[in-house]
Amino acid sequence: MNILKLVMSLMLGLQLLLIPNQASAEAPDSKDYYLIELSKFGIYNDGTHPVETTKGINNALQWAVKNGKTTTSLPPGTYLIDKANRINMVSNMVFDLPMDAVLKKETNDKESYQLMYLGYGVHNVTLRGGTYVGDRETHNYSKKDNKHSSGTHEAGYGIFTQGAYDITIDGVKSINFTGDGLILGGYGTMAKDLYEDHFVLGAFDDKGKNVANAKKLRTKQPLNFTNTIFKTEKQFELSNAIKLPYKFDIFFYKANGAFIKKLVNVKVRELIDIPEGATQFHLVFEQATKKGAYVEFWNKSVTKNVVVKNSEFAYNRRQGITVGGADQVLIENNVLHHIKGTMPQSGIDVEGGFGENGHRNSNITIKSNKFHDNASYDVILYDGKDAIVEDNHLASKGAIGLAISDPFKGAMIKGNHFDGSRIAAAHDATFIDNKMNDSYTSFTGPNIKIDGMTFTDSMFLISAKDAFGVSASNIVMNNNKKSDSGLSLWGKPIRLKNITINGEGKLRVVTGGITEGSIIDNLKVTGFNTDSGLTLPPATYNNCEFIGAAGTGKFGSIAISQAGKYVFDGCSFQSPPALSTLVIAEHPKLDLTIKNSTFELLGNSQAISIQSAKNLLLENNTITAEKLTSDKTEIVRINDYWKRNNPHDVLKAVIRGNTITTNLAAIGITTLYAGTGAPAYLIENNTLYTAKLVQKKNDILKNNSIKKK
Repeated sequence: MNILKLVMSLMLGLQLLLIPNQASAEAPDSKDYYLIELSKFGIYNDGTHPVETTKGINNALQWAVKNGKTTTSLPPGTYLIDKANRINMVSNMVFDLPMDAVLKKETNDKESYQLMYLGYGVHNVTLRGGTYVGDRETHNYSKKDNKHSSGTHEAGYGIFTQGAYDITIDGVKSINFTGDGLILGGYGTMAKDLYEDHFVLGAFDDKGKNVANAKKLRTKQPLNFTNTIFKTEKQFELSNAIKLPYKFDIFFYKANGAFIKKLVNVKVRELIDIPEGATQFHLVFEQATKKGAYVEFWNKSVTKNVVVKNSEFAYNRRQGITVGGADQVLIENNVLHHIKGTMPQSGIDVEGGFGENGHRNSNITIKSNKFHDNASYDVILYDGKDAIVEDNHLASKGAIGLAISDPFKGAMIKGNHFDGSRIAAAHDATFIDNKMNDSYTSFTGPNIKIDGMTFTDSMFLISAKDAFGVSASNIVMNNNKKSDSGLSLWGKPIRLKNITINGEGKLRVVTGGITEGSIIDNLKVTGFNTDSGLTLPPATYNNCEFIGAAGTGKFGSIAISQAGKYVFDGCSFQSPPALSTLVIAEHPKLDLTIKNSTFELLGNSQAISIQSAKNLLLENNTITAEKLTSDKTEIVRINDYWKRNNPHDVLKAVIRGNTITTNLAAIGITTLYAGTGAPAYLIENNTLYTAKLVQKKNDILKNNSIKKK
């Protein structure tokens, strides 16, 4: 009997553990918790009666908040939400649903709709659990809401916050909407629009009194803060200025006309705080005509203090989540996938349309989310400021994992994995300890810093818009000959430090065409493809290392082949046995210096072949070639036999202080085939062990030493 009681007790305990937690904020038997009674409010959970169901849920929420309930829930089932209506969330409420409670939008032909709406001023709300479903698969896309609408049907939203604050969205599923699974948006109120007849010539003095001024334009009557929005909001802005300067002065007054203060050089779209006691204000523009003048006086309130976590946003046409006017947002530990249908087709898009009279975005954190199978983007930082994108897995293959556009400033990108997805970053971003595989980047700058990034079979592409607008350090690139991977540098000069490139790409693992002036420190290229070689852009290379891959490649040299100044200082070069020539330099405007560097030739190879140059300096280098098989091999050569009768194209050359060691009596230095009319080259203070010096007649030779080993 005791054993039977024990078994039954354990079974009962297990059953209790398996019961889903319907409302973790409040226990179901709490007086603050309310499981909405379907019959009481005329709600159907069988996917029918959308009008009655929507009205009933809204009435139930209103009843709950009036009766002191702080957590509400619905039983499992499908709740069809009216195509012409929505659920209007109330403040101070946890709406806690089991996942098999499905809120489904009725099939419709609307370009714009919402299923769940959190309007201006709604606050202290948690949406926990539940499945929000749109009508994407059955929607009628042929109609327009009005003759001026776009017809794109991209504004069907699952959850829409518009100027709400203190919001948590936890463990929801929002799928199949014609637009976005979730949009965090702003609420705009135009208090007044001003036309040319609202202005007169004149200004105000430092005491706020109007004065004559034929070179300035002021408001005829004061603008006031009587709109109800200013009972709760204490900021405003001017927007959409036409035929007016971008900057203006503003003068604040009390209700009795007493002057309070003035602000000067305020910008259009700048947030302006309303001073204590101010009820009205005047504007002054530095402009002598009012013809065509127009400007708008707005309050724009964004959604604030939002957490979106542990949720899934999928199979929506436009976005998983749009941050379209929000401040202090944390989006964490969500899954966003299969966004496809109408652009931008992104997992998360931070885009308020600020430049088009839209809303501000600021202080956005996107952390520890998983993205996959999104058609165009995983994350877009389009406009706003101050975002952190951290520890995300961005795995929409072939799509852009992260785009940072020109209107966005101040992005910190840290510890993310770009798994087959790209990076396209315009400016004002810092990248720390990220990794990428099977993809490529596009960094343009200015003000982009990359520190600590690992690439696998990827292209690290920099195309700098401004000089030194992009810098990168502590980069590791691993290539497995799967793709055209490596380092590609274009545009204006940049600064690189501690770049390690391992293994062969299908083509060149270093290439590019940056203008001269870049500084590249500690670039280490090991095992590059000796069928394709390298194409080094103009730069100063300090303490760099270049090692070709062992193999059969004969003609994949290190090419120094662009106009501009190259300096190699303290570098090392190593050729594998099969390679014919390690370094080939050729451009009529090339200015090349190689100094304090080492060359190790592991086969019957040339070290340096100069085919054309404006200026050449080879100084204090050490060249070792102890695997030669022919004494006709030329270690350092200016031009070649086949060009000996052509006009010279190496205009100046100094070969000084180098040490060349060979195992055969090969040709250590030759200028013999420099071409017709070649000037005298200076060859001095070089030491050749075993190798020979072969020069043309007019060269200047000083203190060179030919020795045996």
